[in-house]
Amino acid sequence: MESPNKRKLPLKERIKRKKDRIQHSKKTNLPLKQRIKRQWDRNAIVYIFLTPALIHFLIFQVYPFAYSFVLTFMDWKIIGDPVFVGLKNWKTFLGDDLAWRAIWNTVLFSIYYIVPTMTLGLILALIINSGVKAAGVFKGIFFLPVVTSFVIIAGIWGWLFRGTGSGMVNYLLSFFGVEPQLFLADSSQALMVLAGLSVFKVAGSTMIYYFAGLQSIPKQLYEAARIDGASRFKIFWRITFPLLKPIHFYVAIITTIGSFQIFDSTFLLTGGGPNYSTTTIVYYLYEQGFTGLNLSYAAVLSYILFFIILVISLIQRKYLGKETTHF
Repeated sequence: MESPNKRKLPLKERIKRKKDRIQHSKKTNLPLKQRIKRQWDRNAIVYIFLTPALIHFLIFQVYPFAYSFVLTFMDWKIIGDPVFVGLKNWKTFLGDDLAWRAIWNTVLFSIYYIVPTMTLGLILALIINSGVKAAGVFKGIFFLPVVTSFVIIAGIWGWLFRGTGSGMVNYLLSFFGVEPQLFLADSSQALMVLAGLSVFKVAGSTMIYYFAGLQSIPKQLYEAARIDGASRFKIFWRITFPLLKPIHFYVAIITTIGSFQIFDSTFLLTGGGPNYSTTTIVYYLYEQGFTGLNLSYAAVLSYILFFIILVISLIQRKYLGKETTHF
């Protein structure tokens, strides 16, 4: 849309100015080689500093990703050269009942893990944000499991949920007349116990994300709601929770990815048992690749995991990634 000043100019003058702009654009339309040289002269220092990171990305990210996809069509046991077998490994996956069970166990673990982690992180953030005394101390306590070695936490968790009378949880349950539970030795309980361990470990970092989101919400919205007589629940449900939507989206993405990559707790506490009830897709991938030396089939499992996470992330982006506005 032209400005009022330009509209006042005579028609011939406007046409002349337009031709001048066209001629100027033609002069600046340099050959590709000269444009590349100009860009290099302007941003040479930036390209120099980015080169090491780019080389690292190509060697340790792009190349392994591409080579592992090629490996899915090969038969390679580390010893000897890879042999092309076409779609054999993919067909093997379709008929592998244990692989499908590992995927189902991973989905169950995600259900036990994602919502409790997000809920607990939000509750802790609300407590810290409420102005409680010694908020910094509480933040440190809640965040302590995040920075503590997972091996140490897993050892403590295994002691707490030991399936004998000497286990702390069973000892406490005995006061309420509950018989000792097997926990990690019970196929119906082991996966939930592992999910509880992950929730305990990660909830502190989730709290930090939500706390940052709470700090970014304008205080004027809360003041206006209180003047209108809104209750605390309505303020939370109508203002706080909706405006935390970007945080919900981010936390949902990282917790979903983390849940589908669960390995360490299974490796340390259950070894995939009992009766394969805690065998997750990553643990099964590890067994195929490093225990069974079937790297080609392990590559297939890694791509199946990649596609599952990609689809779930796209679904979450569609329903949670929309921009949030407030008035």
